[in-house]
Amino acid sequence: MFNDTEVNPRISERHPELTEADVCSAWCNAVVIVERRGAPLPDAMLVALGFDSNDRLVEVVDSVMESGRVHVFHAMTPPLKRTLMEIRNCR
Repeated sequence: MFNDTEVNPRISERHPELTEADVCSAWCNAVVIVERRGAPLPDAMLVALGFDSNDRLVEVVDSVMESGRVHVFHAMTPPLKRTLMEIRNCR
């Protein structure tokens, strides 16, 4: 799945504690994934919570292209409270 996952380099610039591998690991080890409601993009926008290789809970937001490739454009640890609420409300 790592081959189909593209991580925006801006994530590591804004959050130096997260490497591209950390983000990919969190996405591949997601414990919950929900579709973001009202997303203005033509591609599906997903919000996920997953654990990276350091056992940190990471918030991941990505879009899934028609080709099946995943483009992660936001990730951070720990997850924001509003993201936890968003996920809770979608389940």
